[in-house]
Amino acid sequence: MSVTIFDKILAGEIPCHRVYEDGQVLAFLDIAPLSRGHTLIVPKEAKAHLHELSDDSAAAIGRVLPRLARAVLKASGATAYNVLQNNGKAANQAVMHVHFHIIPRFDNSGLGLTWNAGSLEDADALRMKIVNAMESDSP
Repeated sequence: MSVTIFDKILAGEIPCHRVYEDGQVLAFLDIAPLSRGHTLIVPKEAKAHLHELSDDSAAAIGRVLPRLARAVLKASGATAYNVLQNNGKAANQAVMHVHFHIIPRFDNSGLGLTWNAGSLEDADALRMKIVNAMESDSP
């Protein structure tokens, strides 16, 4: 994995507007926000995709994400927000280091989203494939 801007921020080479930090996670304001209060949450473990993270890093994000969402809502005055996390270029991931966005919503500001729903086909076979994959990946 090549060095990303988040790696440089984590190393202290690039400054950020830090809102939270612990041993496993750093959160800071996005410098190109979609709305006021747009915050990024970055694990200190350098992995490009969510499925590559260790259980410990994933748990650390899970512990702090609700607290940060509450803080962003309170500080920004928003009453709604999106949590966004992209994996891979086809999913619009721009920085290849796992990160979550908390994007406060004010009317139509922030994130535009189109949901192109399809239909669920072969549900039982797909369900079993997912169940079997989960069982083979258990710790």
